[in-house]
Amino acid sequence: MTFTNLTRALALALAAAAFSIPAHADSVASSASSAGSASSGSISDSIGGSSNSSNGDNKRAETGPYRVIDVAQAPAKAGVTRITLRAAAGDAATEFWVDVPDRALADRRVDKGQIVQVNERVYGYEFAYGDTHKPFFLALQDDWYRELASRKVTI
Repeated sequence: MTFTNLTRALALALAAAAFSIPAHADSVASSASSAGSASSGSISDSIGGSSNSSNGDNKRAETGPYRVIDVAQAPAKAGVTRITLRAAAGDAATEFWVDVPDRALADRRVDKGQIVQVNERVYGYEFAYGDTHKPFFLALQDDWYRELASRKVTI
């Protein structure tokens, strides 16, 4: 094989690789997007019913352990479970609900009586299993959630 033929073969191999990258990148982005949406949601759509705020903001939770007092199908939301939580200390004033996509609970359900750890983060709230502290759902500030929306990218 001459130097010219070797150069052409290398150029063809690189071109073929370059054309396959966008298809692979698209499938990776799609997988990441669907995985993220299964375990996160916006605070506006996910949290409600808090009665512990004096300013009427019912989208606040405090960091700490919460006992699950009810688990039910979320009203008018197919494929979503509503988990009602009360501060583990028993303060009824710190009671609220969180709507979690069923896909986020596919590996492990949350049952009445269990403890859920709520952690306030810069991006919103992290909900984790009380015994393992493994997060199962993120309730994101609305502006953070909008930034995660899937968008078609052309190269």
